[in-house]
Amino acid sequence: MKPLALAALAATALSLTGCGENPVTAKPLNVVSGHIVMGATPDRPAAGYFRVQGGPKPVQLVAVTSDLAQRAEMHENVRENGMVSMKPLQSADVPANGELVFKQGGKHLMIWGINGAAVRAGKLPMAFVFTNNNNERILFDMVIKPAEGAAAAADSSGADHGSMDMGADKAADTEKK
Repeated sequence: MKPLALAALAATALSLTGCGENPVTAKPLNVVSGHIVMGATPDRPAAGYFRVQGGPKPVQLVAVTSDLAQRAEMHENVRENGMVSMKPLQSADVPANGELVFKQGGKHLMIWGINGAAVRAGKLPMAFVFTNNNNERILFDMVIKPAEGAAAAADSSGADHGSMDMGADKAADTEKK
């Protein structure tokens, strides 16, 4: 093949690789928002709400932890026989390119014994642990909000929800703005 023809062939091959669809970079797995509502009294657990943006592959959230809290657990409100109760979650699915939402009245965190320094600082550093990349951990500072009133002590089901039902949707809407 002549050198000029070879160069033309190489240029054509290079130009074809630029044709077609532009590859869209997939968004990475990420915690995109979150906050904590303190319990109505110091002996009550706080409640945590957040949104996780799914990455290119489905994963599971298997834990949320903090060195500045005594304990954090994932829970879910469920309705059975007309009663609402709270059950612990071992994991929560994060769909590929989808979203996992922990919100008032559904999945949520219960957090006990938040360190006073974190409360005064207005944020609690938390580690979100996923089932990918050897249990990838994403660090996210959850904003701490005060309890809005003592009415959150318990709902009519008798299940102790701490502060989880106190205007969290209103706070979540504010975060999105």
